[in-house]
Amino acid sequence: MNRKVYQIVAALAAGVVFGFGLSLSGMLNPVRIQGFLDVFGAWDPSLAFVLGGAVAVAAIGVQVMKRMRHPAFDDSFHVPASRRIDAPLVIGSVLFGLGWGIGGFCPGPAVASLSMGLTPTILFVVAMLGGMTLYDRVWSGRA
Repeated sequence: MNRKVYQIVAALAAGVVFGFGLSLSGMLNPVRIQGFLDVFGAWDPSLAFVLGGAVAVAAIGVQVMKRMRHPAFDDSFHVPASRRIDAPLVIGSVLFGLGWGIGGFCPGPAVASLSMGLTPTILFVVAMLGGMTLYDRVWSGRA
């Protein structure tokens, strides 16, 4: 098999593990996310533990990556070069946070939650894809 097939299989496997972890931890339920964001009400700290576990796994992954000459299925690592905080980054972060707080989803859990077939989830994903398409068509050429 060629390298592209290995890349697709590796990405699919990582997505399945990610989706399974989201499901196992209860993060496909938008009420859990909104409960985490409700710091002055009935606060649900479960997302903090999931995020902490994710940071620990990512930290280990970064340390492993630093010791590798190149990834298993590519010639080089694709790490963002810019560390600049600019208006598009801040605006995008605000929009992401608003969508996350209102809908209770970020992109990964939203896509994983499509498997439940609930109308609000489908509407959220359609709106998210619309926003991504709008950005791609209108603003991405300016960056």
